[in-house]
Amino acid sequence: MNEHSDADAARALIACLDLTNLNDDCTEADIAALCKRAETPQGRVAAICIWPRFVALARSLAAPELRIATVVNFPHGSDDPERTAKDAAAALSDGADEIDMVIDYRRLADTPGHVERQVRTVKQAVGPKLLKAILETGELATPDLIAQAAQEALAGGADFLKTSTGKTARHASLEAATIMLQAIAAHGGTVGLKASGGIRSFEDARSYRDLVEEFCGTGWAGPEHFRIGASAVLGDFLAVAGGTARATHKATY
Repeated sequence: MNEHSDADAARALIACLDLTNLNDDCTEADIAALCKRAETPQGRVAAICIWPRFVALARSLAAPELRIATVVNFPHGSDDPERTAKDAAAALSDGADEIDMVIDYRRLADTPGHVERQVRTVKQAVGPKLLKAILETGELATPDLIAQAAQEALAGGADFLKTSTGKTARHASLEAATIMLQAIAAHGGTVGLKASGGIRSFEDARSYRDLVEEFCGTGWAGPEHFRIGASAVLGDFLAVAGGTARATHKATY
């Protein structure tokens, strides 16, 4: 890919970025800084993704056009579905636009159908707002379990499938994303994909975008259907888009 198309690709990836701060020590000052970073010289990111306790603050600080995503049932995935639904509804009331929920991935093997019911319960609370189901694919031991997780989340009404929380040792992988995209295609091809965790560079992110377009067609990987969940990678995107020197990014989320 030539320099010009690299810059264009980097700008397109910025528009698909869920700029994320889910650090345990996140502060109000960090949220204010995140809202500012979201408005980049190369365009606005797709959304910021933050803890629920900061949603109301972010909504008061961010540009009206900036989408705010938050997490529920995070990161363990084992809360009661009704509680998760209430947490999602509360976050939406505070001003969230999108909900990223962790499925109860530990129960996939021994309780078929539980994840489908779990996602459906939360989707009923979320309504027309965007619901991303986090499968935590790095913790699923086999491709069959990844496929089952994807299929149950889709059957429950998820609007996006997301790879990972970024809180475990194993994060996103192209192999897992391929299985998820196969499930999305079998479900009608309208649900989005979010890759998150361990994405450290422009090249990492572009690999996921290219995979999505291989399955779904050129131009499909816009923010309506494709997201990258990351934080420090924004600096690399901006460097590629602006043709400036690139640093080495080591953040995992």
